Amino acid sequence: MQIRDCLPDDIAAVRTIYSHHVTRGLGTFETETPTLAEMQSRHAQITRAGFPYLVGSEEARIVGYAYANQFRPRAAYRHAVEDSIYVAPDATGHGYGRALLAVLIERCAGLGLRQMIAVIGDSSNFGSIAVHRACGFVDAGLLKGVGRKFDRWVDVVLMQRCLGPGDSSPPG
Repeated sequence: MQIRDCLPDDIAAVRTIYSHHVTRGLGTFETETPTLAEMQSRHAQITRAGFPYLVGSEEARIVGYAYANQFRPRAAYRHAVEDSIYVAPDATGHGYGRALLAVLIERCAGLGLRQMIAVIGDSSNFGSIAVHRACGFVDAGLLKGVGRKFDRWVDVVLMQRCLGPGDSSPPG
């Protein structure tokens, strides 16, 4: 798989992948697929802020994407990011998510960020939890039944990973 920065022309493929997760999965709590214009706006906001937004392709087809965005808007959180990873439904189980997350971690550490937070929809989302554990994330908490989708209550799993020196020294 080739991993590269996501380009504006990639957003239609990204939206197709995300639409599957919105309409059939619990990894996101959105219930309506955003428009192409909204997805383009989100991509522009994330990259304009200097955060990485990546796509993974196999034989010229985008099979997954990952990005980091600010964890929370207040200044004290400026060294922490939240990651998001989505893989096409027919491409899961091939290591694409793990590869995308590994590059995302590397890129965020290179920016001097210190913590990455995973906010994983559904405590039964064993694939995402395993990918995060394999990339060095540890359990940070469980929010029971905070989401409601597909006529059921859904948990959120919080996981965390230090980037670079983490909290062992002040930022440079």
